[in-house]
Amino acid sequence: MEIARAQAFAPASMGNFGVAFDVIGVAFAEPGDIVCAEWNDAPGVVITAIQGDGGQLPRDPARNTAGVAANSVLQRLGARRGVRLTVHKGLPLASGLGSSAASAVAAAVAVNALFGEPLPREDLLPACLDGEAVVSGYHPDNVGPSLLGGITMITGSDLREIRRLPVPETLRFALVTPDVAVSTAVARAVLPQTVSLRALVAQTGAVARLVDALHRGDLEAMAGAMERDGIIEPARAHLIPLLAEARTVAKRAGALGLVISGAGPTLCAVCDSDANARQVAAALGALYDEAGIANMTRATGVSTCGARVLAVE
Repeated sequence: MEIARAQAFAPASMGNFGVAFDVIGVAFAEPGDIVCAEWNDAPGVVITAIQGDGGQLPRDPARNTAGVAANSVLQRLGARRGVRLTVHKGLPLASGLGSSAASAVAAAVAVNALFGEPLPREDLLPACLDGEAVVSGYHPDNVGPSLLGGITMITGSDLREIRRLPVPETLRFALVTPDVAVSTAVARAVLPQTVSLRALVAQTGAVARLVDALHRGDLEAMAGAMERDGIIEPARAHLIPLLAEARTVAKRAGALGLVISGAGPTLCAVCDSDANARQVAAALGALYDEAGIANMTRATGVSTCGARVLAVE
């Protein structure tokens, strides 16, 4: 029997993983985006609705990450029929949680499922990157982990240049997203174009320490290495309200470290248990509440499987 409708979920992700700018990313267990795909007699992609975006995202499929990724899958499959998409945004826009990547990934997985999943999950990477390129450039620091899950080391846009890193068993996160939009374009514009040799050596050394800590499952060393960003975070710190205060509050509540998630403004605290993550999330939320800054908090873990098909009918 032909599948008439497919629904897929793609998780939020954190590019950079602290010190590892554009090199390491992680998929969070939640939140994420959901895309529903249905057949359409006309070729191409139609976006019938977007929910949860406050009317901000384009419905034009050529300008929407989900639409572009879906169309790329159709082209790769040589499809003669088109699809209609409904996008359910579970991620805030411009939040540093890989919102555009999640929409692209969920759309690609949903369309592939509509065809009975002829393409292996890894083969959807180029289509997802096509979608992400509409707003954030052709780079898989968010798309890679959202699609494939886990913690991924990214050294290029080809699948062969994406490596899965070990995920410490007790690794958990506390996330807080203050209600301040930080676009990827703005966050990129403030970065230095050149760095000193001393800064380069320190940064690459910290990334090496981070990878070593992951392989040893040493959460404390991992968090310490993540915080040793002497290039990107200092340039972006002024974009994130109460960054220094949040780091202090998180550690007092038991976090092992705190970093900017992607381009921000979401902050990600590294924790070692579910209870600890909930406690730290509550403390971070209280900090922003007291400052009169609206915010969202969440305790979460690592999504080891990445995107997944939720239903086919």
